[in-house]
Amino acid sequence: MPIYADCHLHSSHSGDSDASMESMIEKGIELGLKQMCFTEHMDMDYPVTDMDPENKFLLNTDSYLYDLIRCKERYADRIKLLFGVELGLQPHLAGNNARYVHSYDFDFVIGSSHLVDGDDPYYPSYFEGRSEKEAYRHYFTSIMDNIKKYTNFDVYGHLDYIVRYGPNKNQAFSYADYRDVIDVILETLIDNEKGIECNTGGYRHGLNAPNPCAAILKRYRELGGEIVTIGSDAHNPGDIGIRFQDAADLLSACGFRYYCVFEKRVAEFIRL
Repeated sequence: MPIYADCHLHSSHSGDSDASMESMIEKGIELGLKQMCFTEHMDMDYPVTDMDPENKFLLNTDSYLYDLIRCKERYADRIKLLFGVELGLQPHLAGNNARYVHSYDFDFVIGSSHLVDGDDPYYPSYFEGRSEKEAYRHYFTSIMDNIKKYTNFDVYGHLDYIVRYGPNKNQAFSYADYRDVIDVILETLIDNEKGIECNTGGYRHGLNAPNPCAAILKRYRELGGEIVTIGSDAHNPGDIGIRFQDAADLLSACGFRYYCVFEKRVAEFIRL
């Protein structure tokens, strides 16, 4: 496997995982990884529902960092562990997110869109009252709104996250239908020297593709983008490194010669 770093991982410090950090690390070592970057969820102002209690995705960063430092010491001779965060972006949170990121010495910051106007496409209610295409377009437009307000991240995470949860997933999804807005997103990211991630979690969500899809990855490269990270988005040990060989093959087919890992917010390019 040419990919030796998983750059998108969650443990029990994220509100949607019960996995201990140790169990994740032990599995990564078993798989032969050389680096793992934990990117625990920090989604401020996440709506309260019956399934999502208040502050479910409000990260206790000090507790997370303490646990990570302890594990770094324990596993120092076996694997490199990096301090990341997956930051939920919403335009009205730009100031809060800026203050938060400046408060810690992160190695890596993923900017992600989990909420659009306070709704998470994870739930079917997001799609009520509009067609699937309308819902998808609204999602991509919201990403552009986020980038206009805030750019202190390293890569944009799972750029087409919404297709994991659409009524028909990606069966009728085509980059070409949203090319006008997606191209502006990609051009803006490139202009700001930001990357995107190849998130292999899409495979386990029934897409038979990563997030974003091959067409978006290829278009980012065609426009001059070179910064791409690879992450499993694993929330349990069994999903770490999922379909990394497929991701490497796909990235090569899209024109990438390197993938990136970040340390102290600086990208290192590693040949595929």
